[in-house]
Amino acid sequence: MQHSVGVLHNFQTINCQLSTMSDKSVNVESRTSSQDKRWTIMAALLGTNTAVMLFQGIEQEADPKQIREVALSIIAATLPFQGIYFLIYTYMLENNGKLSQEMTDRLDRASAVCQLVAYLSLVGVGMMWYNISNYVGIFFLVSTILAVLFIRIAMAPVESESKINAQQLE
Repeated sequence: MQHSVGVLHNFQTINCQLSTMSDKSVNVESRTSSQDKRWTIMAALLGTNTAVMLFQGIEQEADPKQIREVALSIIAATLPFQGIYFLIYTYMLENNGKLSQEMTDRLDRASAVCQLVAYLSLVGVGMMWYNISNYVGIFFLVSTILAVLFIRIAMAPVESESKINAQQLE
């Protein structure tokens, strides 16, 4: 009897702890801002591009091909913009609340331009895949274009609604 009371007490204690923990825990997605998600995407893109540059650069030395040269040039041209994106992101984090609205808007625009240029590196990756297989390259380029268009179309109404709501508040 004492053993079952002890087990019941332990069960209630654990149940109470789990209940308290679930109330206090926060969904990781809700804690992650859209800017943090963009940072993660840009970090993945930078890592991928760096790896492609390294391994395809070695391959280019061993077996030079014009299409690979152009693709590597496109990727190389986007790398500085990816680096600048991280500098802007870090600067804005370090100076959060200290920057004027005008400066924040400028940095947001610069960040968006850097992201756009960084996404162009996917054209270089697609060209290399096209070099490997025509079908893989074509499908990658088409799906990349469709994905970018889809995201732009999907985000457009949200931006318009937020502007309308902001204007109504004024």
